[in-house]
Amino acid sequence: MAQQAVAPPSSSAALESWNKLVDEYFDGFFGYHPSEATATGFHQYDTQLEDYSRKNIDQQIAFNRQFRARLEKFDASSLPLEAQQDYQLIVASINSTLLSLESIRPWEKNPDRYSSGITGSAFVIMSRKFAPPEDRLRSLIAREKQMPAVFTAARANLNNPPKVYTQVAIEQMPGLISFFQKDVPEAFAGVKDPALLAEFKESNQGVISALEKYQNFLQEDLLPISQGDFRIGAENYRKKLEYDEMVDTPLDRLLEIGYQDLRKNQQHFKEVAAQIDPKKTPQEILDDLEKDHPTGDNLLQSFRDVLSGLRQYIERNHIVTIPSQVMPIVEETPPFARALTSASMDTPGPYETKATEAYFNVTLPDARWSKQQTEEWLQGFNRGTIISTAVHEAFPGHYTQFLWLYHAPSKVRKLAGCASNAEGWAHYTEQMMLDEGYGRPPGSPADPRFLQLRLGQLQDALLRDARFIVGISMHTGKMTLEQATDFFVKDGYQTHAVAEREAKRGTSDPTYLVYTLGKLQIMKLREDYKQIKGDKFSLQEFHDTFLKQGFPPVKLIRETMLGNNSPVL
Repeated sequence: MAQQAVAPPSSSAALESWNKLVDEYFDGFFGYHPSEATATGFHQYDTQLEDYSRKNIDQQIAFNRQFRARLEKFDASSLPLEAQQDYQLIVASINSTLLSLESIRPWEKNPDRYSSGITGSAFVIMSRKFAPPEDRLRSLIAREKQMPAVFTAARANLNNPPKVYTQVAIEQMPGLISFFQKDVPEAFAGVKDPALLAEFKESNQGVISALEKYQNFLQEDLLPISQGDFRIGAENYRKKLEYDEMVDTPLDRLLEIGYQDLRKNQQHFKEVAAQIDPKKTPQEILDDLEKDHPTGDNLLQSFRDVLSGLRQYIERNHIVTIPSQVMPIVEETPPFARALTSASMDTPGPYETKATEAYFNVTLPDARWSKQQTEEWLQGFNRGTIISTAVHEAFPGHYTQFLWLYHAPSKVRKLAGCASNAEGWAHYTEQMMLDEGYGRPPGSPADPRFLQLRLGQLQDALLRDARFIVGISMHTGKMTLEQATDFFVKDGYQTHAVAEREAKRGTSDPTYLVYTLGKLQIMKLREDYKQIKGDKFSLQEFHDTFLKQGFPPVKLIRETMLGNNSPVL
């Protein structure tokens, strides 16, 4: 008797099974990453803290291996295209986690992972008012009581870290200790319950003491034996790009692309500078540009005015749909965040239902500063920087993409994505807005103020180009830390102080090429989409179609928008 063929599962049944798998995966994921859960809006994890022990690392590895094996047995072929892509996203996320835990091993190499990690866990409780301050303080106390154990795990886990990692961790420590001494109590200044405040004082002092002991351990014990190599190597770098960004372009070819973009932007920079004033060097022109800034009293209003004008320009010129009339709230950076940032966009997580406001935080000059300190700080908020920051962070950058995230088609698209999409989009918009004429008076292509904007945009682009080249080159052994610093100065047109900071960042953030990588992918996608659409191409429609898919790798968006798997670069 002939065997009957087993009918494949229906599309709806397969989708139901897939959605259950997705829920199970994220339940497991957030169990290991409770601070990320808090930021996302899943507040059932607020009293939990990451377990940094080796035992827990092994459990994470086992969970991801077991879940990957389950996914390998799951037939995704009957799913709709978007769900098939979501399947790829989850598999890539698991592969990335395993690559990090098993091969790159930051838990073994990077002491800052522990001290900065607990700071971030406190920050996400403080930064948004998703519950009454008393309730959030109780959650923070619960987390703080678990923090000293983090440093026990650190001492057990750390094994011959790179010297630069230990140096950076030591440099960070005074700011982190100050954060718990001053900023954390200030964030809960409105709490009046004596018993709760006494419990907080005890838990908070426990964290401060643990940090001070860890600082001593780093200086006295760890630094002298920090002889490790920060380089992750070509094979790990290739895999990290493939898993995190779904980019499989060979590294040598990526370097060629990076250098091409660098040289193009250098040439454009020189041409624009000559248009502004052929008698001055580009640096002299940049110095003049920095002097064009508002006073400290007018800084917040200057940002509000720019945001309002940007939004009007975007809507009037049909650049992208902004799916909400709600503007971000421009405010002074809260005290507990001022040491960390000069300007930032604080958006709620995609599942946050209480604290749904979005804040554009700007750090104002400290009233205790000298006149010179204040002037140097405000030079960082010159007219060009205010505009480029507002474009990148808000319209049509991160805030606009965040607003679209509510319309993402699935749970996976709300929670899983990649930096080359998110940072690539924000970086792409800096150039795109000027290309579309923002800041340029009609009929005045050589307007000096517009040219200054372009010069600032190009300097930012050169910084990102230098990151692109340095990240690959340092981690594949083609460039030392010192050579990377020189490269940021000579080829990236950055000051030495910026160059030092950027080169150090690249030792522990190897793929900070994502800004330029994403921007170039988006620009190529736009040209390819334009060819298909022909006369029917609309910039707004392109941008809307791009953003409504969440923030997955551009490779998946190409598949949706072009209907093929053509190269991303």
